[in-house]
Formats: sequence, structure tokens, C-alpha cells
Amino acid sequence: MKSFLSPHTFQLGCNYWASHAATGMWRNWQPDIVRADFNALRQNGLQLLRVFPLWSDFQPLHLLTGGGGYPVEFRFGETPLPDTPAGHAGVDETMLDRFRQLADLAHEHGFQLIVGLVTGWMSGRLFLPPAFSNRNPITDPVVIQWEVRFVRHFVETFKDHPAIAAWDLGNECNVMGQNPTAEQAWLWTAAISSAIRAADPSRPIVSGMHSLTAEPGQAWGIRDQAELTDILTTHPYPIFTPHIGRDAANTIRPILHATAESLYYAGIGGKPCFAEEMGTTGPYVLADSLAGEFARASLFSLWAHDCRAVMWWCAFDQLHLENAPYDWCPVEHELGLLTRERLPKPAMQAFSAFRRFLDDFGRPLPSRTIEAACILTQGQDQWAVADAAFILAKQAGLDVCFRMADQPLPDVPLYLLPSMRGLNSIRRRHWLSLLERIQAGAALYISLDDAILSGLNEAAGVEMLTRAQANLPFEYTFGESVIRSNGAARFTLRPTRAHILARDETGSPVFTHSEYGKGHIYLLTHPLELEQTLASGAFQHPGAHRIYQTISQIACANRACRAASAGIGLTEHPINDAERIIVAINYSGESCDNPLTLAHGWEISQVHYGNPRQVRARDGLVITIKKTVEG
Repeated sequence: MKSFLSPHTFQLGCNYWASHAATGMWRNWQPDIVRADFNALRQNGLQLLRVFPLWSDFQPLHLLTGGGGYPVEFRFGETPLPDTPAGHAGVDETMLDRFRQLADLAHEHGFQLIVGLVTGWMSGRLFLPPAFSNRNPITDPVVIQWEVRFVRHFVETFKDHPAIAAWDLGNECNVMGQNPTAEQAWLWTAAISSAIRAADPSRPIVSGMHSLTAEPGQAWGIRDQAELTDILTTHPYPIFTPHIGRDAANTIRPILHATAESLYYAGIGGKPCFAEEMGTTGPYVLADSLAGEFARASLFSLWAHDCRAVMWWCAFDQLHLENAPYDWCPVEHELGLLTRERLPKPAMQAFSAFRRFLDDFGRPLPSRTIEAACILTQGQDQWAVADAAFILAKQAGLDVCFRMADQPLPDVPLYLLPSMRGLNSIRRRHWLSLLERIQAGAALYISLDDAILSGLNEAAGVEMLTRAQANLPFEYTFGESVIRSNGAARFTLRPTRAHILARDETGSPVFTHSEYGKGHIYLLTHPLELEQTLASGAFQHPGAHRIYQTISQIACANRACRAASAGIGLTEHPINDAERIIVAINYSGESCDNPLTLAHGWEISQVHYGNPRQVRARDGLVITIKKTVEG
């Protein structure tokens, strides 16, 4: 089981609630419907299901009280807890039997299951046991005691079941309790993960969280979850994740969202991460007729970047349901891969087609080449900056990974310090360590969002003359692109040994390049990444990516393939010194003719998917190239 979501594998799945009842499926248990559901999902190529033993159904505790509200006894309604292992854990054995039936059916159909254990939050509603309705399930010690008992007993009961691949802490448990501190969130996660490991050390623990933070000291941090679980998760939706909804869901930013966020978590956490929930959030965000193209491009992107798996939210539409939360939340109604009648929708058709491609491809995809590390710093909006840097890099033909500035840095030829902000953005020792890498031959790019960085003048070969907190727009021309800025600060500087690459309309340098030891430093005096993030449609009109093309020329010198358009994203996957797999993805809404240019001495040896002469809109091209002569 430890091989679950191992490197260079890719699994397709969805989050499952039964088609007839969704969250009511355990009380209205219909195994024949579950069987038919599983048959339909398997026929359409899915391998992986995330399932949810709803907490209020599986541990239906009531607290009986005496005079003055003094707690006397936990019961199942009026029935005393039985003197059995399940009773001691407060678990309903009828529900355990129903879950076993579900797991047996999953195994019969060849599914692997991720089990969301403490599912007290689902689709806009809390599902807490009645005894805990007025308690905080993350910080209250009484609730945590019973959560641990439930988790331990459930895992012990099913630890030998062959369908179960991984234990998930629960569905978005960081929504269940109000305003815990970072320490309280850590302790809750440690308690639940420890209970799982004690009962079943053989299976990995999946975080199940979304919207984690990168800034140290905040609750529900990426690094805290990575410390205590084995696999991180993202739940990338265009209307819920900050900034993604600024653009139409079938454009480059939302299509790359799941990939960028999963790599962001994986890089900072140091653990694998996959898109555990993903979707368009329905036909009023993106029409079903367009959702298939969105899914297709997203699948190619996640696969090419070794994001291990993707799971759509959810299996079936839920238009027919009248119970809460479906009565409350219209956005929950039309999210399925299949209709209630089990007919495939366009997104399901894209999943099925991608499954067929993977089966035909028939091999693990080797690791992609990574030329740059995007280093995120304190005081900035890390996600906003990271997402923009990833997209700009992709448009420039550059592949990046992510780190925080206080983490060990990978050995790459290029380092990015994008949109640095504040008085304490990076500690001196980390800054000096980075400069040592540049002196040894790497390149460094810095863009400023009103940051103060000691030693910058000497390193970048400039003299900062003035700084003003003036939110005044300016623009400059770089190559064929006009780039506009509304930076929080304006810097005027004089080059001492730097070369000026661009000036604003007043003639003041805004982009410079200097040599530093054996390496290079590029300095941009406005927060390009943050500004791109905050501007709707910015990534659909490429231009700013030319900055990234410039800073990556040396780092990308060994690339064997270049894209003809900024709308084509490439990854290179070396097989050996003479062979590479190229994955090209068209993130734009227009077909691209002659999308690739190969370096001298390389030629296409095999086409696995698509047409090398034209990549359709929101589609992919997968080829193997081989080296015929020395370049």
C-alpha cells in the first residue's frame, strides 16, 4: 500500500456520494444503486474513489445531562452505548456494516478507496454528532477524545480490506472549527494522524485539507500538514481559490490552477500532492459543453507535472435532492461527471479519453526538467505571487519548483525572488546563502513590491537613489511588449555596473542585469507577478512573459524543444542522453499550427498523442524526440 500515488504514476478518480441520496446515502442505504453507480464509473475509466463515512451517521452520539446541564452519559439517542469495541468508540455497527458493503463493491469493481474519516463538513453544512453541536471539533478536548476513538476503531475494523488505499483525515476539516491557532490545528492533526498510524501503519495518510497557508505561524499551514501526513491535497476550484476566478474558467490561469497549486504545496511541504477535488463548479461558471476541454487540458497538465492523481467533484449531479445542504447551495447541484441517470457529461468523456491515452502510452512518464526555483518570502501574498510566476514561466518555456526562503534550496541554474514585499521579507543568512549560489554561477531574478533588501545595491550593481510609496501607474516597453505597473512604491536608481534592459517613460531604469561573480542578477523594480495576478485577463494577452524569457536564456540553453506560442506550455522528460519525451499543451482557445521548434540535431521519433503539425485548442501533444547528431 505504500506505493499508492508513487512517483510517475497517474490515477483518475472522483469523489463519491451515491446517486440517489448523496449525504443521505448511509441512512437511505441502497446497495443495488451503489453497485450500478460503481459499474458506470468503472466503465468510464475511473480507478480511484474518495468516500465519506459521514461523522454524524457513524458516531451518532447524544449527551444526556442532569441538573444544571451537568453531563451524565453519552448514548445513541435513548439507547445506552453497547459494551462492545464499537460501543466504546461510540460507533454505530449498522453503519460499519454498510461501509463494508460499499468497500466490497468497490473491490469487486476494481476501485481503490481514499476514506475521508472525520467528515463533519460537506458541501456547505456541518455534520457533527448531536452531542458536539455546540462544541469546537478542532479544539475541544472532549470532542477530540471521541474523534480519536472513532478513527481508531474505524481504521482497525477496515485495515485489512483490500479496496482501501489510503486514509484521509476527513473532508476539509480546516472548515469545521472556528479560528484555531496554528498550535491547536497542529495538535488536532497530530491526534488524528497518530490514531490512524497506531491502527494501521501500512497505509499512507492523506491530508484532505484545502486552502493551506505558506506563511509561518498561521493555522492550517502547508508545512504543518506535511509534517504530520504523507500526501498533501489541493481542492482547486476557480470561484473559491483567490484570484483564479478573475479569468474565464477555460483560459490559461484556471486550467493551470490545479497544477500550480499542487506543485506549490508539494514544493513547500516536501511531500507529494494531488488534486483531490477539482471541477468547474458547474454550468453557471463554465458551460458543460466547454467543461470537457477544460478537463482535458487540466489532465494533461497534471500528468506532465507528476501530480500523481486527479479526482473530480463529484460523481453525480444532485439536482433532485431537497435536503440540506442541497436545498441551500445551488452551486452543489450540477457538479457531476455523470447525470443522475448515469449518462456521461463532457468532462467524463474527457476523463475516459485520457484514460485510454494513458493505457496506450503504457509507461511511467519520466521526471520533467526543472530549471528554476521560485522562492517565496514573508510579508507577500505567497499564493498570488507563486501562481503568477508559474504561469509566466510556463509561457516563457521555463519549468519551476517552489520553496520558502527559509527552506533548503534545490540545485538549479535560476532562482526567482518574485514580488518581494516588506521590511522583513528574507533573513540575512538566507539571503547570503542565496548570493553564494549566484557567485558560483547561478542566475537570480528579483522583482520588488516595496521591499527593503540589505546589500541589494552591491549585488545588483545599482545605487538606489529614492523610494516613494506612490501608487502611480507607469509603463515601459520591453521588446515588443508594453508592460504597465501600479506598484506600491516607485524606485529611482542609477546603475553602477548593471546594464539597463528597460526604462520607464521618464527614463528611469526599471529592469537591469549585472554579473555577480560567475553568475547573473536581474532586478525589476515593480511587482510584475502580483500585478499580473490582480489583473483580469493579463495572462491571455502575453507580453510580461518576455521578462521571464530574458532571465531564463542561460538556464534553458539545454532545452531541446521550444514552443511557437506563449499559449503552448512544454515539459521535457529525459529518458536518457539521447531521448526525451515532450508534452506540449495548448492552454489557449485557438489551434496552433507548427507548435514546436526542435533544437539542431533533434527529431521526432514517435508520436504518442496529437498532431505535431497542429495542436488543437485546450489539447495536448505527446512525442518522443531523439538526438541524431551533436547539437
